[in-house]
Amino acid sequence: MLHIQERVNDTVSPEGVLVLPYELRQRSRLRARLVDGRDVALILPRGSVLRDGDILRSVCGVSVTVRAANESVSSAYTNDTHLLARACYHLGNRHVQVEIGQGWVRYLHDYVLDEMLERLGLEVKQESAPFEPEGGAYSQGHAH
Repeated sequence: MLHIQERVNDTVSPEGVLVLPYELRQRSRLRARLVDGRDVALILPRGSVLRDGDILRSVCGVSVTVRAANESVSSAYTNDTHLLARACYHLGNRHVQVEIGQGWVRYLHDYVLDEMLERLGLEVKQESAPFEPEGGAYSQGHAH
């Protein structure tokens, strides 16, 4: 079993790939399996959130790339920036984690939220896609 205890900024060629949904990428202690079948134990600093493309290193020097797994998400689309801002406000007011792109906002699928955004006038589609929510104004690390 590989014991992973650090995130690195190396440009090394990773020797493994770890695919995880967002819920598991938020955990600092985790047993998981690489794509090639090797077992890993993550022992990261508390509060760590892994992002797609992060490179981790095991105590024995093996580098692993993190990949965001496809998940059941809802993506709400509009070309109206004011409407998109309103949608983000209402989702944030409900403490929903969101990923924001040009003309869209994404969140883990929830039919109640889907209906709310449709009533506001956005086009909502349930999709299978990686989920990379905003880290928050005070988070460290990646800016999304």
